[in-house]
Amino acid sequence: MSEIPAGSRYVAMGSSFAAGPGLPVRVPGSPRRAGRSASNYAHLVARTLGLDLHDVTYSGATTGDILRPSAAGQAAQLDAVTPATQLVTVTAGGNDVGYLPRLTLSSLPWPLRALPRVRAQVAGFGDPAATDERFAGLGPSLQAIARGAREQAPDCRVLFVDYLTILPPAGTGAGTPPPAAIAEWGRSIAARLAATTRAAAEAAGAEYVAASVASAGHHAWSATPWTRRFHLSLRGGAPYHPNAAGMAAVAGLVAAAVSGAPGEPGEPGEPGVPREPGVPREPGAPGEPGAPEAPGGLT
Repeated sequence: MSEIPAGSRYVAMGSSFAAGPGLPVRVPGSPRRAGRSASNYAHLVARTLGLDLHDVTYSGATTGDILRPSAAGQAAQLDAVTPATQLVTVTAGGNDVGYLPRLTLSSLPWPLRALPRVRAQVAGFGDPAATDERFAGLGPSLQAIARGAREQAPDCRVLFVDYLTILPPAGTGAGTPPPAAIAEWGRSIAARLAATTRAAAEAAGAEYVAASVASAGHHAWSATPWTRRFHLSLRGGAPYHPNAAGMAAVAGLVAAAVSGAPGEPGEPGEPGVPREPGVPREPGAPGEPGAPEAPGGLT
């Protein structure tokens, strides 16, 4: 693996799981809908390794939005990769298969969950045949991202960073939300996402960072969670998304992978796990400076 010297161009791509909606503070000048936090893992990695970060993560993004301009008119995230780029990280795929959208919609209060449109979306995301079709397309799309990055920056390293564990193991009695059937579905989707991401990285000659494995004991119901349970706000991180500790842990994994350092991440603040200087453990509520205004774009 090639070394990445300080000052190198680093491009971070992905959806809200990489962007960090609800974590302080919003990246200056970034679109509010992006939910792009200055304490997401890419920013922590860039500060730790002294890299020149170009963060194009965007809440709600699919792999298609990385490869092509989005329906909302955002440029393809892949366009940020230039010949000078030395590092690319990608966390994506959950929106392609409806992972976080279904978990979130299924956890809404009953009056909202009962709306015909919401019920139809929950059912559609859970359709087994449609899910298989979505996964069949996900692997090739992830490989295309790695190939596209290398075509534009032949010397860059591409790291696929999978999803932190959200749900507790089956049979732990965590309670609702989400409903038990949805939680069971979510665990199976999370496992398929991790396997698909790893296989795509191997097929494309990219690197794979197994955040899912490292966080198995830090699910949202654990004593030291790296992700959030469902809640009706963005405070402290969007529901079913990384909290500050989770972003710091992922940053430690990525920094270790880039530098070739062995070992698992510890808690934020321990050696090898960066913490954003001056960022409080409990961020401000939506509406405070730099925080998103509403719990939209939770995917």
